[in-house]
Amino acid sequence: MSQEENLPASEEAGEVGENNEGGLSRRDWIAGLEKGLLILEAFDYDNQRMTSAQVAARTGLSRTAARRYLLTLEHLGYLHSEGKTFTLTPRVLKVGWSYFDSAPLPRILQPFLQQITGQTGEAVYASVLDGWDLVFIARNGATRVMTTGFVLGARVPAQLASPGIVMLGALPEPQVREWLASCPMTPFTPHTITDPGQLYEEIARARQLGYALVEQQLQTGVRGIAVPLKNRHAKVIGALSLSIPMASESREQALGRILPALQQAANALINQI
Repeated sequence: MSQEENLPASEEAGEVGENNEGGLSRRDWIAGLEKGLLILEAFDYDNQRMTSAQVAARTGLSRTAARRYLLTLEHLGYLHSEGKTFTLTPRVLKVGWSYFDSAPLPRILQPFLQQITGQTGEAVYASVLDGWDLVFIARNGATRVMTTGFVLGARVPAQLASPGIVMLGALPEPQVREWLASCPMTPFTPHTITDPGQLYEEIARARQLGYALVEQQLQTGVRGIAVPLKNRHAKVIGALSLSIPMASESREQALGRILPALQQAANALINQI
């Protein structure tokens, strides 16, 4: 029997030792909860259906422990099984959607996003960083150019989109370099920048200009423009952005039409968040 399967109840709950990583007391650490969430996060576009052996390989759990967690999550309604394979159920969305129901930031942003759409006629997004990903937490307007699905909760590699570049520009230089050194650089178009040095130059440019303009990184023929979203303490907590077709106007024309509306909303939001 593996170590994790033979843990006493108090140890599985993390009630031993001094402190866990991140400063949380071991007495307050619930290891079972951590592992259950780890299993849910193991499912993605490339791993939609998995066996207990596949889940174990992706999470580092033993096969037996993975199976026990999978069966528990199935009993709770978060997974569905067919034979030996498991898939997520829509119940998982209830957990994620709780953020949109309870977090104040998306609600505060919405009137300002509506204002930007009214000024530009474009769909506008608000997003935050989560690890290597950009997560869209609010939007307004109809998407007319993006086929990649920028819906609420959608995740995009941060270096591929203008809001990711502009938020990375707010981080200290050593942290940016560390981030670039560890971030997966997957090309999505022939124009996708995968060289960390070139990406650093783009991030530094966004830091200097106070906005980011990104072209054809995630989708061919699409240009993104973003500005940082700051709170009353001048800390960057997110970004406002638009994605527009490149063929309809030049860079200068796009900046002249889009940037003032984004900057005006971002400035107005400083005292609201």
